[in-house]
Amino acid sequence: PVPTISWRKVNGHNPSKARLRKSQAVLEIPNVQLEDSGMYECKAENSRGRNVFRGQLQVYTYPHWVEKLNDTQLDSGEQLRWECKATGKPRPTYRWLKNGVPLWPQSRIEMINGVLMIHSVNVSDAGMYQCLAENKYGTIYASAELKVLASAPTFPLNQMRKTIIVTKGQEVVIECKPEASPKPTITWKKGDKVLRENKR
Repeated sequence: PVPTISWRKVNGHNPSKARLRKSQAVLEIPNVQLEDSGMYECKAENSRGRNVFRGQLQVYTYPHWVEKLNDTQLDSGEQLRWECKATGKPRPTYRWLKNGVPLWPQSRIEMINGVLMIHSVNVSDAGMYQCLAENKYGTIYASAELKVLASAPTFPLNQMRKTIIVTKGQEVVIECKPEASPKPTITWKKGDKVLRENKR
């Protein structure tokens, strides 16, 4: 006799969007998602007995960004840490490019699981960087620019006043605010003598 056919997802529920066709002989799952993965069982039975077939459904996905890069501006000597993160099945692997050329680990450069770290950046590290996340189904790209600031100290906007007049016994504040990258060290002199801190 014609068998009765039924389907079930082992260790779970059939997707609510699943449809049965051709007298329930065909199970259709439209718009398959990762959560639809699993073992499915087809059972056919009639008065003479029953038989069961099981099949594994594996769903693979194109990489998709969870976290991208942002353009970054650093002072010379600072540390860069960029992380790009993607989902996908199989799990994506990562590669880095600088100005379109593959970037490799070096004494100052580390690349671990989508994280790029450059210790003590200098002007030569500036440029356009790309993170590539890829699995066997595709590759996606994220880009960002690194600018490294390096300039000698100047006083274009914060010139010190040439003459300051104060009453004897009062406090005086003289500000030294140079523009520089990286942050400069500052020393003070009175005439040719280096000033040292004291109680005043």
